[in-house]
Amino acid sequence: MMTHEELRRLLAEASRVFILTDENVAGFWLPELKRWLGCDDAVEMVIKPGECKKTLQTAQWIWRKLSRHGADRHAVMVNFGGGVITDLGGFTASCYQRGIRFIHVPTTLLAMVDASIGGKNGVDFNGFKNQIGTFANPLEVLINPIYLSTLPDREVLSGLAEMVKYGFIADPSMLKVDGNNYEQYLLRAGRIKQEIVDCDFTEQGCRKILNFGHTLGHAFEGWSAAKSTPLTHGESVALGMGCALWISVRRCGLSETVLRDYVPTMRRLLSLAPISFEETDVEALLPYLAHDKKNREGQTRWVLLSSVGSPVYDNVVPDDLVCQSVHEVLNLMR
Repeated sequence: MMTHEELRRLLAEASRVFILTDENVAGFWLPELKRWLGCDDAVEMVIKPGECKKTLQTAQWIWRKLSRHGADRHAVMVNFGGGVITDLGGFTASCYQRGIRFIHVPTTLLAMVDASIGGKNGVDFNGFKNQIGTFANPLEVLINPIYLSTLPDREVLSGLAEMVKYGFIADPSMLKVDGNNYEQYLLRAGRIKQEIVDCDFTEQGCRKILNFGHTLGHAFEGWSAAKSTPLTHGESVALGMGCALWISVRRCGLSETVLRDYVPTMRRLLSLAPISFEETDVEALLPYLAHDKKNREGQTRWVLLSSVGSPVYDNVVPDDLVCQSVHEVLNLMR
């Protein structure tokens, strides 16, 4: 990990520094970040906030901006924001001139414990999550909890969902995370993810366990965005974990007590979410599953649990069981 002095020296020696951020973060923190990094002359690239900007069109705008300002392979890009910014910034930096150096400065809880760690970068395409992307690590990930002071409550809950996920797949103590104590678990969450990534950077094996709750979670996220009532990533994962636990009880012998104990947590994580599913909406999720990146030979692969802390990946789950899990979990939410 770089010291502050090493980081400032690196940026001072770069041919050019670029900062990618969104309008929300820029309004609160951009001048302070530039002073702290010692790069007042950095080129600012400010986009509108939201998942809707994580596209190839935005990537092209960034590449044009880099080119217009003479970015070469000695340039450094600082991605300052939430998961959209770190995903998008990592992708554009790793592609430009076959890769320039980049640094992540996450400003949301979700980005601090998940999106900024692990070297996955990408954009959404054709209505589906993260369909185009790269594996490339940032030079550094700079975590500063001060940025969480301006985070809306709903975004805090979104990040908590990913922290709870680490409890299910790796460290049961993380299941104690809540809205009052999460800062004391920040480093532990990041270490869990990094340890898993270090064993399997390109997700050929054990890294797949990080997708617990995400198979159906991404479907919820894509479906809700198409209905113009978007769920956050964390809210979608919270629902996806509920469904994965329900299926785990039936397929992997998971104790039903685990699912029952999760229900109050799931309700809290979704307490600010605009959930408006009709009976006919459940099957509408299936086309999103068909485009899941973990699919193989046309079959959706799930991460399930045999017990807390014991995930099992590459499970094939039939569509009728998936639909049943959604019905049952939505009933538990009521």
